[in-house]
Amino acid sequence: MERSEGSREILHRLRRIEGQVRGVQRMLEQESSCVDVLNQIAAVKAAVNQVGVLVYAHYVRDCVAHAVADGDCERAVKEIAGILGRIVR
Repeated sequence: MERSEGSREILHRLRRIEGQVRGVQRMLEQESSCVDVLNQIAAVKAAVNQVGVLVYAHYVRDCVAHAVADGDCERAVKEIAGILGRIVR
């Protein structure tokens, strides 16, 4: 099965995040300043949030479209609201 362009982009971003987390570990091992570590953690959090937005957009575009096509709009709206609520926390 071939990966979609969106899936490839998400995987690329996750690999970048993985590298950022390893960087935080190295910073702690090297006893970098707390400010530098916290700045890097903030960057990791922002990157993870962006991946969540991309996955959410894919979900709405593809998965919810099927529910709407099947006439199950109420279920789709409930799922969208529930997932969005978890993302923005």
